[in-house]
Amino acid sequence: MTATIARVERRYAPPPFNPTVSADGEVLIEINGLNKIYHGRDGAAIHALSGINLSVADGEFVTIVGPSGCGKSTLLKILTGTLRKTAGRITIRDREIDGPSRDLGIVFQAPVLLPWRTILENVMLPIEVQRLDAPKFRERARALLRLVGLQGFEDKYPGELSGGMQQRVGICRALVHDPALLLMDEPFGALDAMTREQMNLELLRIWQENRKTVMLVTHSIPEAVFLADRVVVMSPRPGRITDVIEVDLPRPRALSMINSTAFGHYVEIIRTHFTASGGID
Repeated sequence: MTATIARVERRYAPPPFNPTVSADGEVLIEINGLNKIYHGRDGAAIHALSGINLSVADGEFVTIVGPSGCGKSTLLKILTGTLRKTAGRITIRDREIDGPSRDLGIVFQAPVLLPWRTILENVMLPIEVQRLDAPKFRERARALLRLVGLQGFEDKYPGELSGGMQQRVGICRALVHDPALLLMDEPFGALDAMTREQMNLELLRIWQENRKTVMLVTHSIPEAVFLADRVVVMSPRPGRITDVIEVDLPRPRALSMINSTAFGHYVEIIRTHFTASGGID
């Protein structure tokens, strides 16, 4: 552990900044010069994102932290293809994003399950929308529900499940069509602290099984460190990447790691980015 702390201190005194550095492996996502400007009803320009450059490797787990209003969710919406960028270029597997893509799975803060559909029917919704082979993907849906511990709940309805169980269904739905990239926007923010910790462990277990590329937005610095290979730190609006921190902690990870000195060091490194700019909520 002492050696790990020493590596952290050497690496981040002061911390280097290269937003295009990614983990070893083939680059899946490339973001170059991304800008987003909104125009209010009065015509005033609101600069949400400015000069975002980032590469993400295939199979990497990246978390994004920053103060409220810095453009974290805007970045994810642009990645989904549901929000148009003002300038810049984004590619997934060298194909430019210009609209919604089947290569993406999305998990929101609320699971957004349809109450009149069973759990299995909710998971199968992307298959119906994309008109894929239902019999083939139905077995994949059942396998995903088994993976998250929901075997036997296939014919239940969302109202019969707890909040954490519903969010597991949302993750299954996002993965059922086998996307290359999983985007998660504060997926556990509405859960109580104990359930949130368990969902972090559950997400890491699912990620270990599937090895999907994950980009997750969170307001929690400890959550960002616990989950990630790299933590992307964003500034207040206009959102810029101020640092990209590689988390050199062993996997698989256990909750006991949160109490370690090395873990606390990473949290403190990230927190220093917000002390002068009003903090992070």
